[in-house]
Amino acid sequence: MRKFYQSVMLSAALCFGAGTAIAGSDHHWGYEGHEGPMHWGDISHDYHMCKDGKQQSPIDIRGATPKALDAIGFSYTASPKNIVNNGHTIQVNMKPGSTITVGGKTYKLLQFHFHSPSEHKIDGKPADMVAHFVHQADDGQLGVVAVLFKKGKANPIIGKLWKKMPKNHGGNADLAGMSLSVADLLPGNRAYYNYSGSLTTPPCSEGVNWMVLKSPVNVSAAQVKAFTDIFPKSVRPTQPLHGREIHMVK
Repeated sequence: MRKFYQSVMLSAALCFGAGTAIAGSDHHWGYEGHEGPMHWGDISHDYHMCKDGKQQSPIDIRGATPKALDAIGFSYTASPKNIVNNGHTIQVNMKPGSTITVGGKTYKLLQFHFHSPSEHKIDGKPADMVAHFVHQADDGQLGVVAVLFKKGKANPIIGKLWKKMPKNHGGNADLAGMSLSVADLLPGNRAYYNYSGSLTTPPCSEGVNWMVLKSPVNVSAAQVKAFTDIFPKSVRPTQPLHGREIHMVK
């Protein structure tokens, strides 16, 4: 059973926000009309958690309780493998070797992808863009770090990625020769909000350890527009808390 759970969560992680259903399924979903977020749970039984789940993401982060939890230990040493347009977002797949450690648990970085505006809100306000860094621990649990972006100066890492960004669905560009440190996308202040949630795309699997970094990093208006020109809609609405606690970790 544990191996099955790990396999399911890995499949979900690899297509987290990717516009592709869980492995073996061809159920189409999107962000508008009958394929939009309000209907995800009805498209397939595989997606029933999208309507039945009680620990869904994203959320509006309000009234977080300060708590003395571990800081996130980032070890982003590996380089990106490729950048993909999967029809719903731009996703950067990583070579093995990058990890985070939090609460004595290590998660391996699998990929990161983007949404604009951010899916999580803080006190009712979204950021201009967000990158979701998707990790998986050996027990199958997913840990997602959300890095918020605010409009300002151009971001040099985003600039490098966008030069390779495939504009058509299914496009795939090799990043093997690119000199790029993914750690440079992180803010200097690593304080974060922490709660238990879900994937923000079908199958909406729960048990995800969410870490939303408080401090945003810069991105230019032109860089945001380059993304939204391809993906004008990429955001699931915020979901009810259902009594969950949100912790703020300095």
